[in-house]
Amino acid sequence: MHTLELAREKGAKYLLASTSECYGDPDVSPQSESYWGHVNPVGPRSVYDEAKRFAEATTMAYHRHHSVDTHIVRIFNTYGPRMRLNDGRALPNFVYQALTGTPITMYGDGEQTRSFCYVSDLIDGVYRLSQSNEHMPTNIGNPVELTIYEFAVRVLSHFSNAPKIIFVPLPEDDPKQRCPDISKAKRLFGWEPKVNLEDGLKVTIDFFKEQFAKTRASR
Repeated sequence: MHTLELAREKGAKYLLASTSECYGDPDVSPQSESYWGHVNPVGPRSVYDEAKRFAEATTMAYHRHHSVDTHIVRIFNTYGPRMRLNDGRALPNFVYQALTGTPITMYGDGEQTRSFCYVSDLIDGVYRLSQSNEHMPTNIGNPVELTIYEFAVRVLSHFSNAPKIIFVPLPEDDPKQRCPDISKAKRLFGWEPKVNLEDGLKVTIDFFKEQFAKTRASR
């Protein structure tokens, strides 16, 4: 709210980095911007989910009532070089475990789905949205959906001595499906991802391997 107030005072353009978590554990797939979501407001993920939903609501209020030039991007899973190995997301987790030879932890049965957008595609989409006249939330992500188990297998194919996969309980309220409907971004400003998963994974995992080797060498 402070940053929105500053944008109002200065007449600045305002872009909110929101999230696909606004859809919660969805009842529909792929998720379009017209879907209002299925979110547990008091669950273990609720602080993050509801904070983003509140941020979107406040941003739209400033646009409607104060005419602030706002834009809202709903970001789906993104990956690429310079991610942190300890940031807790699926790709860094799998890579770190593969690099250290520890078992790959798979939550639930691994059948939950995600989609993964390469970082340069995300940046292109965010920039195009920022230059558009669209003020309502807009999905930016890769619409290629695959299970987390399939994703882990693809990641592990980049390692010659990949450790085994073990299954652990699924966290409460973990979304079963996550896939963006990007038809709005295509229609409004001609955006869609260009980098396929195999090419993006190779660049990203090569980066991780190089950084991991440097860290080991400096010890």
